[in-house]
Amino acid sequence: MASSSPRTVEEIFKDYSARRSGLVRALTYDVDDFYSQCDPDKENLCLYGHPNEAWEVALPAEEVPPELPEPALGINFARDGMNRKDWLSLVAVHCDCWLLSVSFYFGARLNRNERKRLFSMINDLPTVFEVVTGRKPIKDKPTVESGSKSRNSTKRSIDGQPRSNPKLADENYEEDEEEQGDTFCGSCGGGYNSDEFWIGCDNCERWYHGKCVKITPAKAELISTAKMNANSFGTEKSFLELQTKLLWFFSSECSLPVFKSWNLS
Repeated sequence: MASSSPRTVEEIFKDYSARRSGLVRALTYDVDDFYSQCDPDKENLCLYGHPNEAWEVALPAEEVPPELPEPALGINFARDGMNRKDWLSLVAVHCDCWLLSVSFYFGARLNRNERKRLFSMINDLPTVFEVVTGRKPIKDKPTVESGSKSRNSTKRSIDGQPRSNPKLADENYEEDEEEQGDTFCGSCGGGYNSDEFWIGCDNCERWYHGKCVKITPAKAELISTAKMNANSFGTEKSFLELQTKLLWFFSSECSLPVFKSWNLS
């Protein structure tokens, strides 16, 4: 059921958007027509979205293996056994899964950075499930570091001191991009992005998103100042209290208390 296979990130995303539009139409504007076509007395039926933004309820492809990943099979069987709204929501979830599988089937030959860009473009659109159920996508909360992208592109160690990163100074963009891709957050596993604030742990020598360990650029500066002069915190006790707040995360990740590597003297 596929036409010419898209190759580039833009072509794959265009294909995804068109198929998604068809599926959204089937489950919203044309929902009564779609509902009537999903007769439980018929054989296994699938809901297809096509690159021309059309939708179709049809039997699965006969060829094995199929030309493209197949959508959920037998969506019609559960129609009369469920609440209509719940059934449509279930079909919408399966539609989202199918759309992703088709896109990444086409994107199998993309490199890692291209796949990441493709998913980012897809993720900026509401899912079929969100549209059908009326749920609003949750927007990322603005963080302190988001307003200081340029001055926070330098990674910092856990003591707040800037730690040089030779990757950022590489003049060869492609080589630089590949090297940066080898750095992953020790908490969430996300890849390096120069637009985000990162901080390094002196114990395990791993890097972390500042947001994952709840350390903002301002707090990193505060830690740095406190290490050089405990009086900046007012008392040594208040600085140790801050260390204790950070200990819960790093002690589990590094198996070592962070404050052991900090020296106030």
